[in-house]
Amino acid sequence: MNVVTPFEGIGASVRRKEDLRFLSGRGQYTDDISRPGQAHAYLLRSPHAHARILSVDTAAAKAMPGVVAVFTSADMAGLGGIPCGWQIHNKDGSPMAEPVHPVLATGKVRHVGDPVAVVVAESRAQAKDAAEAILVEYEVLPAAVDMEAALAPGAPALHDTAPGNLCYDWQIGDKAITDAAFAGAHKVVKFETTNNRLVPNAMEPRAAIGDYDTTSGDYTLYTTSQNPHVIRLLMGAFVLQIPEAKLRVVAPDVGGGFGSKIYHYAEEAIVTWAAGKLHRPVKWTCERTESFMSDAHGRDHVTRCQLALDAQGKFLGLRVQTHANMGAYLSTFAPCVPTYLYATLLSGVYAIPTIHAEVKAVFTSTVPVDAYRGAGRPEATYLLERLVDVAAAETGIDKVELRRRNFIPTDAFPYQTPVALQYDSGNYFATLDQALETSGWTGFEARRAEAAAQGKLRGIGISTYLEACGIAPSAVVGSLGARAGLYEVGTIRVHPTGSVTVLTGSHSHGQGHETTFAQLVADRLGVPIAQVDVVHGDTAKVPFGMGTYGSRSLAVGGSAMFKAMDKIIAKGKKIAAHLMEASVEDIEFDRGTFRVAGTDRSKALAEISLAAYVPHNFPHDELEPGLDETAFYDPKNFTYPGGCHIAEVEIDSETGRVTVVQFTAVDDIGRVINPMIVEGQVQGGVAQGIGQALLEHAVYDSAGQLLSGSMMDYTMPRADDLPPVGVATHATLCTHNPLGVKGCGEVGAIGSPPAVMNAVVDALRDYGVRHIEMPATPAKIWNIINAGRRPMAAE
Repeated sequence: MNVVTPFEGIGASVRRKEDLRFLSGRGQYTDDISRPGQAHAYLLRSPHAHARILSVDTAAAKAMPGVVAVFTSADMAGLGGIPCGWQIHNKDGSPMAEPVHPVLATGKVRHVGDPVAVVVAESRAQAKDAAEAILVEYEVLPAAVDMEAALAPGAPALHDTAPGNLCYDWQIGDKAITDAAFAGAHKVVKFETTNNRLVPNAMEPRAAIGDYDTTSGDYTLYTTSQNPHVIRLLMGAFVLQIPEAKLRVVAPDVGGGFGSKIYHYAEEAIVTWAAGKLHRPVKWTCERTESFMSDAHGRDHVTRCQLALDAQGKFLGLRVQTHANMGAYLSTFAPCVPTYLYATLLSGVYAIPTIHAEVKAVFTSTVPVDAYRGAGRPEATYLLERLVDVAAAETGIDKVELRRRNFIPTDAFPYQTPVALQYDSGNYFATLDQALETSGWTGFEARRAEAAAQGKLRGIGISTYLEACGIAPSAVVGSLGARAGLYEVGTIRVHPTGSVTVLTGSHSHGQGHETTFAQLVADRLGVPIAQVDVVHGDTAKVPFGMGTYGSRSLAVGGSAMFKAMDKIIAKGKKIAAHLMEASVEDIEFDRGTFRVAGTDRSKALAEISLAAYVPHNFPHDELEPGLDETAFYDPKNFTYPGGCHIAEVEIDSETGRVTVVQFTAVDDIGRVINPMIVEGQVQGGVAQGIGQALLEHAVYDSAGQLLSGSMMDYTMPRADDLPPVGVATHATLCTHNPLGVKGCGEVGAIGSPPAVMNAVVDALRDYGVRHIEMPATPAKIWNIINAGRRPMAAE
């Protein structure tokens, strides 16, 4: 009886290999790890948004039961500051302001949650109790919370090296050409909006364990990181100032990141340094409320823009002025988010002849802001897609038709935008048409009337988006201020019996790499995925790597694997040629079998690998034993996923509550490796996008206190807030990576917020609503409905 092995390669909806481990409670997260002799750290954080530290008295804390040590900034004076990984230059060419970010606050605190001291004790409870005994004398200073206020003359100065609280004043595009386009415009549409600040709230709070080997002088850090090699580089070279070879960083299972676990945080350096001082492991685990004031936040842009159109509704030019909140310090990649990940995407899917964008980055007395799922691209998409809807309303052109008129033609690729990027492929008409059909767009008015009969307001919204991911060509980003290369590394190790270990510099924290990377091996080498192990997250095992963010895992990490497999096949052909006494040029390979072309002579991969490790009959003069290859892949360009999202909402006019009743996502993410995983990634992103549009907002008061600083005040989307999400794909392949992939991890969070908000505005069309800021809370909607006037249609 022949047993048919199910197809497991590219395009198969293979169930995730890693899920059994997680669902059975056998995952190992950082907090699950306990090292022998481990002590526990607790950080005393500032209760003030801006204050001068006059004194820190630790005597009482040191005398508390179980306390091992108490450290302040004075103890860590020899450490370097936490480095920033990207430098932006001002309009005049001068570098951005880059104030020192100390591991523990030195001289001043600059946001609520700024760490002031650390207590190490035998238990976490003892460390926390002792922290309450530390006496800190502060001179409270005025806070600079709002960006406009922070830039105003006479505003409280957070840093002496950042005059006027300005980090940088940057621009892109040709101002003169853009001004000329506006001068000849038939119509100019003006628009202002705020992209609300968000708290990432990954399911697993951050944690870190520092360990020190007194015999070798080696340090080990276990941490919740998306890129352990980057943490080793930043912390070892710049903060601890030790050789990288003396520092191992391990990122075990990580329970979600969404960007917030990319960065090097003070706690990682603190526990590692303390372990070296105390000669014992030191563990820190973040409390949920603590994470609200210590994890990097996302978004927080205030933008004014103008769109120039001709009489037929064709876009002539775009002007954008954005203020971007950096928070109190520069996080690892913060400067590039509102510049090269935002302003370069302002053309979107549209043929806009000229664009000029100006961005001012501002220091405020708030938690630092950095990349959050999408990182700059959601901000650009939201601005552009809301602006297009406003333009449609003001010109009287149907919102779908206005988009069609301005799409980049399918025969225009590669397409050079006026803001630096060159798109390699896309078909925006196809994804639009598919989404319109799937969503039942033409039947919407009947559904609107049915809802009205039940006392509900119904609206429909559309978003045609594009993003840049697969970050990124090292030479390009280096010229733009990146302080690291953004290649990736892959090692393919074929064992003697033919099983395979993949070592990747990418890191999985929910994406399903252990499955999709195994599928690449199954497809290319013909090895069943059960015989493929994927290893990541340990700098002692993986040669190097830049980690996972910007939807780069397959486009960059997968391409590195593909190149390494090419090397495996090339070496395997030479071994096979020797074994079968044939010319290398006559050896063909297809999914696990080397064959002499035109004959029935063949060797399985396992036979070749055994010969490589037991080289009794082996071409010793030409090859070394073993079948283990490593490749670095540096992308030639970004990849450019795009698509169309359509949201349908109902509003309860009695309460103002918005319910998303239907959501359609049609995305072009290039070649699809695992459709089931893609569906899950898109649905998760849409959930976060709906959260931003309707629920989530990090709110500070004028004194810099985070009012939405816990789950009691910060509204996360729940299952009953989310509709069924219809997910489909329409692929145009990426032209410059060997897999043809583009990336899918962020598309849901990019396309969904404007689709939802456009639907909300559409539902309120009879109330004269032009725009509503996110989040569209019930209170906002209720106030609009009950603003003392009846719907316009009834007047």
